[in-house]
Amino acid sequence: MIGKEHIIAFAAEKFTQFGSKRFTMDELAALLGISKKTIYQYFSSKEDLVVASIQYLINEYNETLEHLIKSEKDPITSIILMYEKAFERLKYFKPSFIFGLRKYYPLANKVFDDFRNNFVKERIYSLLKVAKEKDILLEGVNLDLFCDLYFKRFEEVAFIRNNLFDVYSNTDLLNHFIVFSLRGITKPNYSNPYFE
Repeated sequence: MIGKEHIIAFAAEKFTQFGSKRFTMDELAALLGISKKTIYQYFSSKEDLVVASIQYLINEYNETLEHLIKSEKDPITSIILMYEKAFERLKYFKPSFIFGLRKYYPLANKVFDDFRNNFVKERIYSLLKVAKEKDILLEGVNLDLFCDLYFKRFEEVAFIRNNLFDVYSNTDLLNHFIVFSLRGITKPNYSNPYFE
């Protein structure tokens, strides 16, 4: 029998692929080979499933990050690696998935916004603070402003007109969104493999 975790993982894949509003519970049930009634045994509503799917994606990404940055000692490289992994995932997201959350699923949107804000405020800001303490950053860099300008809601910019993930390679997007911005605030004597 298909369990709750399997439904969440499958729904997350389909919601990101087709958009959470567009992909219906009937389609989900049919593809899983179960009844809608079975899905509703685990979830009180479609929004409940969308929230669980968002949380699943967040947990999966956080788990990847933990393994990724454990061995990396350089804070700037850590930031780049984190976004490199994010871009690998976002490439498969339909813009309607991100924008649909805000419009149709406010609880799911709040979970996503909280993750995004905490990610920037805690992970990125903390790593930039370490870089500042290690004397990697130029004098006078305002970390709060830098985070606000370059790290908040970049995925909305990437999806706003054309899906930039369809137009440009992940490497180009990583360079233009992240690497070049970070290079602009680091001291001339600092380098890492992405800056070369």
